[in-house]
Amino acid sequence: MGHIKKPAPEQTTLEMVTLDSLVPKDHLLRKINAMIDFSFVHDCVASLYCADSGHPPLDPTLMFKALFIG
Repeated sequence: MGHIKKPAPEQTTLEMVTLDSLVPKDHLLRKINAMIDFSFVHDCVASLYCADSGHPPLDPTLMFKALFIG
C-alpha cells in the first residue's frame, strides 16, 4: 500500500483568489458584458427546460456566452 507524502512547505499556504481579481478591468469580455444584456437568452429557451426532470441544467445564458466568445 502506498504512503501519503507530506506536502512540501510551498504547498501548505492557501491564497484566496477571485476571477474578478484575475481579469483586467479593461478586458474585452468585461466590455461586452457591460454593453449587451444577455437576459434575452433565458427568455428564449425557458420553454425548452423541464423543471422536474433530470439534473439541474447549466445556465443557458452562460452556455450562450461561451458560444458567443467561441
